[in-house]
Amino acid sequence: MAVESVIDTSRIEAMVAQLKAAAARAQGAVAPVEPSSKAEKAAPRVDFSDVLKGAINQVNDSQQQAAKMSQAFALGDDNINLSDVMIASQKASISFQTSIQVRNKLVSAYRDIMTMQV
Repeated sequence: MAVESVIDTSRIEAMVAQLKAAAARAQGAVAPVEPSSKAEKAAPRVDFSDVLKGAINQVNDSQQQAAKMSQAFALGDDNINLSDVMIASQKASISFQTSIQVRNKLVSAYRDIMTMQV
């Protein structure tokens, strides 16, 4: 009885080839694509304030959803499991902590820029 290989080696080889190509591009071994030959459109401009506002709104939404689920569970709703409430609560907590860390990094970067000598 022969044991068949479960690992698809062709996919591994393809991944290794992609990693080697990325390393070559990072080292500058591959010539960059000329702007005139690009068929792609330029990336749309993204407003930082809109992205930040959207992220804060997502954190707020996750906190409100966790609070609603917690309240529904406390009131005895049979459709809400304790595990769902705890997962929603942890997601809200993690997203809030992440937003706090981003805020701290932004404040630190602002202070660094303001103390630079011109």
